[in-house]
Amino acid sequence: MARVSPVRTPNVRQIRAFLAVAKHLRFTRAAEDLNISQPALTVQINQLEEVLSIKLFDRNKRQVSLTPAGRNLLPMFERIVTDLEDVVIASTDLAYARRGAVRVAALPSVSASLLPKALVSFRRTHPNISVRIRDVVADDIINLVKAEQVDFGIGIRLTPDRDIKVENFITDHICAFFRRGHPIEDAPPVLTIKDCAPYPLILTSRNSSVRVLFERALAREGVEVHIAGDVNYMSTALGMVRAGYGIGILPTSAVDSGHTMGLGFKRIDAPWLNRRVGIIRKSGRYLSPVVEHFIQAVQDTAGNLPSANFRSVRRSEPIGAVERKAS
Repeated sequence: MARVSPVRTPNVRQIRAFLAVAKHLRFTRAAEDLNISQPALTVQINQLEEVLSIKLFDRNKRQVSLTPAGRNLLPMFERIVTDLEDVVIASTDLAYARRGAVRVAALPSVSASLLPKALVSFRRTHPNISVRIRDVVADDIINLVKAEQVDFGIGIRLTPDRDIKVENFITDHICAFFRRGHPIEDAPPVLTIKDCAPYPLILTSRNSSVRVLFERALAREGVEVHIAGDVNYMSTALGMVRAGYGIGILPTSAVDSGHTMGLGFKRIDAPWLNRRVGIIRKSGRYLSPVVEHFIQAVQDTAGNLPSANFRSVRRSEPIGAVERKAS
């Protein structure tokens, strides 16, 4: 079989040399523009013509002019240089987080409270970066991160998984939400799971973090309850509570949803009901500077939250220490 010779292609220096000569039609002026010697420029043009196997300039002692082939290739070479310059600019912007996109999947409670504040802060310093948020339940966050359909997630790892890494940075509590005048309003300020058991309960869907944690707590304490409602959204649960259908088991951050008028809530005291919410990344995956900047904005926002609905976890402080302070 005959051996195929590799295709030779022009390099950027040769293309820039061609464009400079085409602009000035004088080798001396073109060499000055490129800050190289005229002999070096001549070498670049000769090499380019050799690579392309075509004559680009007609030259004599008095003038330089483009050949028909040179005129045809001129706009193509101009586009190549423009595209290369655009690549350099875009790469620089990405490296310094001046442009790009961030895709994040987050728990609905985080999407309704923490993320809007982080977005406002982030947009002030990164106005040209778009942020796309998917508010989904805990299991879906893990799946989206592992499938690389989002850059990172904000949620809870409910089961061990080597394909992801989680950095805890906030925690909140699970509470009982009730309509004003409900008998549980006269119960102690901090409830136990047994305090909630006599009443119909409204829970979020089975693959939500709140539901998983609450059912684990029920199993550990051996308590049976009556589930009156099983919903996907906190706003739906709060609407059912407001209608008197039962008690809603939701995170403290449900207060930020704006649907709690006429309702009260009390924290449920059980060590298994403190949610550890973290930044979820796919193991071994590199995140762009743009994404890292947004993660930092989220962490900074969490550290400056005026609300007690979420509590920031310092990296040097174990979750348990924060939970003891919160109680």
